Amino acid sequence: MSGELNTTGRYVRVPMERRVAAFAIDFGAAALPSLLLGSSLYIPVFIILWVVLRVVLVVQNRGQSLGRWAMDMKLVNPRFRVIPGLVDLGKREAITGLGSLLILIGLESLSPTNGFLLVAPIPLLVDCSFAFTDTNNRQAFHDRVAHTIIVQSSRGYSLDIKIKQIFAEAKRRVK
Repeated sequence: MSGELNTTGRYVRVPMERRVAAFAIDFGAAALPSLLLGSSLYIPVFIILWVVLRVVLVVQNRGQSLGRWAMDMKLVNPRFRVIPGLVDLGKREAITGLGSLLILIGLESLSPTNGFLLVAPIPLLVDCSFAFTDTNNRQAFHDRVAHTIIVQSSRGYSLDIKIKQIFAEAKRRVK
């Protein structure tokens, strides 16, 4: 964990836009296959994929889900400086998974006469609003319940940096 600690012994926090991008990658990785299977199976398949991606993979992959790996982040318990266990991850992902499932249901039932998509993201937005207001630890409600934080990691793909480089190269070539 030496790559995640700065000189004062504190963890290096991750900017919110990177956390949102990592969440979107994980959500897309669970939602797309579940929506492709059809309307009768998408909810149980999404729940299974969410648990596999956000709990099982995190335990097996040193605190990184697919999205966190792509954005160079990891999940840790700051008190013990270890990867959270299955119980803590289960509590954390039950909260975020429920909010994500509501968004998926809203997207699946998208129609001009159905306004569920407008209210579906409210639980997830309330949960994440804690992180936007907490300037010190940037802990969302699900992080506070599970006693976890998201920190920067030296292990990952650095997708955000690679996308910035691609856009800079494209901008340079256009000139």
